[in-house]
Amino acid sequence: MHRSGLTELEVVLAVAQRQSFRAAARQLGMSATAVSNAVAGLESRLKIRLFNRSTRSVALTPAGARYVERIAPALAEIRRASEEIATQPDAPTGTLRISAPQECVSLLYEPLIETYLRRYPQMRLDITSESRMVDIVAEGYDAGIRLAESVPQDMIAVELTGDIRMLVVATPDYFAEHGIPQSPEDLLRHKSVGMRMSHGGIYHWELERHQQKLRVNVPPRIVLNEMRAIHRAALSGVGIAFISDWFAREDIASGRLISVLDEWCPAFGGLRLYYPGRRHVPPGLKAFIDLVHEIQAR
Repeated sequence: MHRSGLTELEVVLAVAQRQSFRAAARQLGMSATAVSNAVAGLESRLKIRLFNRSTRSVALTPAGARYVERIAPALAEIRRASEEIATQPDAPTGTLRISAPQECVSLLYEPLIETYLRRYPQMRLDITSESRMVDIVAEGYDAGIRLAESVPQDMIAVELTGDIRMLVVATPDYFAEHGIPQSPEDLLRHKSVGMRMSHGGIYHWELERHQQKLRVNVPPRIVLNEMRAIHRAALSGVGIAFISDWFAREDIASGRLISVLDEWCPAFGGLRLYYPGRRHVPPGLKAFIDLVHEIQAR
């Protein structure tokens, strides 16, 4: 990272996002010592502590949280201005920062991400995958990726995928031993592969038929927080699982998994790329959006 009058602010933002001095150092291409010194220097001039530090964790103080909330949008605009002024229309350069949910990046890598990197060799993608909902403006991202239902109303959304479904699945051997559920109530007699949510609670399966909506807490035998891990557990016969058809469709087609209660599993809006509405979209983001449209049109 080039040294400038904004370096300390970039360092503070990186530490706040990563909650780690070492992780921030890796992101910025600096040493951990330089990152620590930059934060300490800014705290000294501001005469206020921005972070609480321990041997195991780094967290913003209340004052630090207010400070980061104010500087993040300004820094994002400065980055965009710098990239726009230095960018030729047909050759975007710089960094495109995207916040995306866990699991989806690998699903989008081919052809979207792979093609983007190959087509625009001067662009750098910085994608952070996490399950929590992120304020992309406050945290300095150019764009976000989330399910359609989770996109903030004040954002511009671009369709990345078609509708998706969550499916109730298990292996043929599991159903042979435990029986096939004929109704949502039957699920309560089964053991499930549970999903841990970002807030710490266990996800209750959401089923719907003829406008009747149910939330079913199927007793978990194992609880996991990644869909790929849940998929593997279902394939191993640990229990019945509620997973996206993205992960299950090939196994259902091959007979490795059986889908049940399909009439209770309606489709809903898939993934959307979203970004703040503004007059000038950064060239790197515009190129990404154009590629999305190109792939959708194929």
